[in-house]
Amino acid sequence: MVTKERPYHLVVFGASGFTGQFVAQEVAREQVVLEQSSRLPWAVAGRSREKLQRVLERAALKLGRPTLPSEVGIIICDTTNPASLDEMAKQAAVVLNCVGPYRFYGEPVVKACIENGTSCIDICGEPQFLELMYWKYNEKAAEKGSYIIGSSGFDSIPADLGVIYTRNKMNGTLTAVESFLTIHSGPEVQYAAYVTVGGITSVIKLMFAGLFLLFFVKFGIGRQLLIKFPWLFSFGYFSKQGPTQKQVDASSFTMTFFGQGYSQGVSPEKNKPNMRICTQVKGPEAGYVATPIAMVQAAMTLLKDISDLPKTGGVFTPGAAFSRTKLIDRLHQHGIEFSVISSSEV
Repeated sequence: MVTKERPYHLVVFGASGFTGQFVAQEVAREQVVLEQSSRLPWAVAGRSREKLQRVLERAALKLGRPTLPSEVGIIICDTTNPASLDEMAKQAAVVLNCVGPYRFYGEPVVKACIENGTSCIDICGEPQFLELMYWKYNEKAAEKGSYIIGSSGFDSIPADLGVIYTRNKMNGTLTAVESFLTIHSGPEVQYAAYVTVGGITSVIKLMFAGLFLLFFVKFGIGRQLLIKFPWLFSFGYFSKQGPTQKQVDASSFTMTFFGQGYSQGVSPEKNKPNMRICTQVKGPEAGYVATPIAMVQAAMTLLKDISDLPKTGGVFTPGAAFSRTKLIDRLHQHGIEFSVISSSEV
């Protein structure tokens, strides 16, 4: 509920960062969708009012909504200033934290949200940080009723909810799942248990890049060079610049799940698995389109599916938090599609 003390449903923290600006645009799209039925008061937060204002202006131009900058709140805060994080958390129902690396900057945000009874979603892909937050803050978050949910972007909503979808669609008991991820982009890269990078030229490039990395990280000046010139030392694989809009528009992902288990009435103790199922999760470009969609829809699920969440707050993975909610349906409606490819008894 919006109150005088807590005026915003959502606050996008780090909205002026490269990923944060896409998340802000996605919240603005969601705001348009909801205008017919309910309001979605929200704000952007970060260190620079000027940069945040430019993000809103760019979003307004892209979405054709000239009044957007005047409709969105701006909160000035910094991870080095705990009091400013408290002020941000006090004003929000859910904070969408886009400020990483999370191992360096994530904990103060989690702490401020829990202390102020605010829920927090991030798009972290750093297992060490996620595990640390669980051990340090799970009990406190439960006491405060705060839901702290990590990895709510491409890491790891398609994987977590893909397994849940597979389980729900199997007419029996699912006992094992393998998944294979294919990324469709400009230089095609496929990820499953292995990474394919094209021909022998690409393999040689990666080998030399790996050797350079092993050598340079041993010395301070080498680490500085790697940070300053990532494109040069990775032979073009990594850079400080994000992808072009053309690259984003041409990219997509497919995650395929192969599950096996037992049909109803068949005992796992004395029999081999006799059920197989194949499902897929397909969506747009993973990093800057699918991730904002997943993050924003996770936040909307926190706001709208309260009765289907775990009974108490805590630190959760997406699968643990959203297994009984309508998040899969929300993602499907926003271009991240779940489908059954085949299902059979063997």
